[in-house]
Amino acid sequence: MTGSTNPFSTYVPPRVWSPATPSGGAFANINRPVAGATHELELPIGKHPLQLYSLGTPNGQKVTIMLEELLAAGHTGAEYDAWLIKIGEGAQFGSGFVDINPNSKIPALVDRSGEKPVRVFESGSILVYLAEKFGAFLPSALPARTETFNWLMWQMGSAPFVGGGFGHFYAYAPEKLEYPINRYAMETKRQLDVLDRLLAERRFVAGDEYTIADMAIWPWYGALVLGELYDAAEFLSVHNYQQVRRWADEVAARPAVMRGRKVNRVRGKPEEMVAERHDASDLD
Repeated sequence: MTGSTNPFSTYVPPRVWSPATPSGGAFANINRPVAGATHELELPIGKHPLQLYSLGTPNGQKVTIMLEELLAAGHTGAEYDAWLIKIGEGAQFGSGFVDINPNSKIPALVDRSGEKPVRVFESGSILVYLAEKFGAFLPSALPARTETFNWLMWQMGSAPFVGGGFGHFYAYAPEKLEYPINRYAMETKRQLDVLDRLLAERRFVAGDEYTIADMAIWPWYGALVLGELYDAAEFLSVHNYQQVRRWADEVAARPAVMRGRKVNRVRGKPEEMVAERHDASDLD
């Protein structure tokens, strides 16, 4: 219509989709519409029963925090090797990694403590596996156990809107587009409000005890309110979520969390980065 303006880009989908070449954006070099290995690459195996293949992203931090919490609690069987998977270079599409996780996403774990190796993939599944293996950070009795699972599953379903939604379009997309940024900023703030209301009534996410629900949620939402994700603290007015900030500060101060955050980390201050972890002394 003459004289009208449209603030949104006008894209007309074709009848049959095909990937753009190049697609643009921060991760264009590793995006593809098919699964499977792209090259042969065996994974290294260290001296410990637990072998972790990961990167220090929020999803990767969940597992290294859990492992360090287990060790801090005296579970010596949780000693582990953490190998760096450089996802920007496509290491997750190597044959060895795909054998562990056909979905080609970090983190992935192999437990070699039994007669046969056990592969565990998806961060939530790894947290549950470790919690049940060592009998820690997951209540054994109902309803506390169910409440922990409620919030663990909340994180698994909600965080993609923060990372793949808000984070992608705000920080990584090849151009800033108003509609997706507004849409996912609104959802991110709604989720922060969910947590803020919850944490006004309890110390930790699932109740009075620190659990795998906190370990899953903190690397995403705790880091967000601490200003460590997407440089978006001011944009999202995270200062308004005071209860989330109170919880985030308490979890961040835990020694095992500080140790776990260093593992497989390749960005940040030098003293905060340990590319690979094969012994407790690597983090000292």
